[in-house]
Amino acid sequence: MKNQLSKFTKSLHWTTIASEKALLATIGIATCIASAQYIYEMFLARAITLPDLFMLFIYAEIIGMVGAFYSTNRIPVTLPIIIAITALCRLIIMQSKEMDAFVVLGEATAILVLSAAAYVMSMKDRVSLEKLQMLRDQEKN
Repeated sequence: MKNQLSKFTKSLHWTTIASEKALLATIGIATCIASAQYIYEMFLARAITLPDLFMLFIYAEIIGMVGAFYSTNRIPVTLPIIIAITALCRLIIMQSKEMDAFVVLGEATAILVLSAAAYVMSMKDRVSLEKLQMLRDQEKN
């Protein structure tokens, strides 16, 4: 029974990896298409505004996240957090004149919380890398 469960788990793991790679490839291609369309719309409007630049930055971050996955086979947790921070900044810039002050304050608080989370996660990664380096050094000695 245990051996059958192990075979089932291994086959399920393969499908998870394949579907994850296929979906991320689709996201990467769709992001490239969306960014090209956005640049074309900016060209037709003959205007580039700060929200446009934030949107292009979000597209670049998504493409970077997909690229990071393909180079390391994992998505760093900080990248989606940074994308969320950029999206919130874009919202504040686009809608701050029409928005209630408490909504802007709430979004600013969300940015602060996300920034703290990104910092904590980057520190966790740094500590993990230092531990790996220590283990490698111990194995050499």
